[in-house]
Amino acid sequence: MNVLLFANGELHRGLMLDRLLASVDSHRVVCADGGALHARALGLSPHAIIGDLDSLNAEQVAAFEATGAEIFRHPPEKDETDLELALHYCRQTGAKSIQILGALGGRFDQTIANILLLTPPQFRHMRIEIIDGHQAIRLLRPGNHRIDGARGDTISLIPLANEVDGIRTRGLQYPLADESLHLGPARGISNVMLSDEATVKFAGGLLLLVHTSGRA
Repeated sequence: MNVLLFANGELHRGLMLDRLLASVDSHRVVCADGGALHARALGLSPHAIIGDLDSLNAEQVAAFEATGAEIFRHPPEKDETDLELALHYCRQTGAKSIQILGALGGRFDQTIANILLLTPPQFRHMRIEIIDGHQAIRLLRPGNHRIDGARGDTISLIPLANEVDGIRTRGLQYPLADESLHLGPARGISNVMLSDEATVKFAGGLLLLVHTSGRA
């Protein structure tokens, strides 16, 4: 099952987002609280809305229920953010691929927390991407990974572990050949795709892949 998951951050239009929206017929629409307003603005009807609903008023909640949305209300005092609760819902309902919209912008603490939600091991069997305007962000775990894009696209590899080792890349202007990236230094920023496909392979650690259409 493919899921389009709306968070309650800022929603930016761009090539990556527009490509995704062109294929929404095959997606289930899930919203974290006020993310339902983003979905409605794009002409989409949520299948499920999860959260403490502090960003929606009673009339809005009733209107979404009237169009068939399931409402999963949680108390305001909780350990998880609404987006985290929505990801758990997606996992429990069998989602295999999740594209998150509206996860960036606004509050910096929420932006960082939303990006780090890609890392919990319980989500490792789902392919999760954050789509924002011209950018797609996903977590890479050890193994082989293919990047589909276009010549000239910008690729950044950001370590989310003290050391990410054994990195080999193909199809990028500045290759890595069995090398390491370390938490802190910005060596993996702003690489460039040489064709429509590139690959990344590594042995240990976690990498955040930020793929920007065209030159960033």
